[in-house]
Amino acid sequence: MSVTASQVKDLREKTGVGMMDCKKALVETNGDFEKAISYLREKGLSKASKKADRTTNEGQVFISLSNDRSHGIILEISCETDFVARNDRFHAFGQSIASFLLNQPNVNSVDDLNTLDCDGQLFESYVSQYVVELGENLSVTRFSRFNEGHYLSSYIHMNGKIGTVVSFSTSVEDEVSKGIAMQVAATSPLGISSDDISKETLENERNVIRQQVLNEGKPEAIVDKIVDGKLNKYFKEVCLLDQQYVKNTDQSIRDLLPKDITITQFVRYSIG
Repeated sequence: MSVTASQVKDLREKTGVGMMDCKKALVETNGDFEKAISYLREKGLSKASKKADRTTNEGQVFISLSNDRSHGIILEISCETDFVARNDRFHAFGQSIASFLLNQPNVNSVDDLNTLDCDGQLFESYVSQYVVELGENLSVTRFSRFNEGHYLSSYIHMNGKIGTVVSFSTSVEDEVSKGIAMQVAATSPLGISSDDISKETLENERNVIRQQVLNEGKPEAIVDKIVDGKLNKYFKEVCLLDQQYVKNTDQSIRDLLPKDITITQFVRYSIG
């Protein structure tokens, strides 16, 4: 029988289940609304909707890079408990989403996901299957895309709670690129260089330092010089190129990076 868009919409609002699954339920039950709800419950799909409003404070970061490292995806998937976050099936689910998004170059926001076809079904239905299997609310919280034209390196901390992707202007030795990706994970820099620090952040930091120096009773005549010196120290803490390399504090990231190569972008995701 034919099913109207209005019927599908009403069933979706009632159950929280994906559009295609709602349509299938109505077709299978000849449009009987209550039987359609029972059908979805029997399939286990309505269980997913009951979990949809539960808080998801745990999760993992997942990364997928193309074979030539020219483009990639980093995303965060949330769940309710650390127990599920460490589950092999959750990890398989997250990696499948990362790989899927890698091949969807025109998708750039979480809002665009639910209408996509994923493994022969709507994305939200694909997610619902894992919600039922794992027994917790799951959601793609955010993702960032790196487009072709650069060389990428990535790093995920062993517990999956922190993930980074760094983009270079051209190919870099693995030891160097991986080391810099680890650096971003460890130090969470605000930018690549001082040029990336916003005027507002910089002005606020300058004012804070200046007041600290004045509170120390330093002569007005040398305050600005002291502030400049402390700002340079601040840059060494928050700017990636100026930071001491965590694996060798005798050199900075700027020293580590080959002279003809630049860092063009980095993204760091952290759970919690």
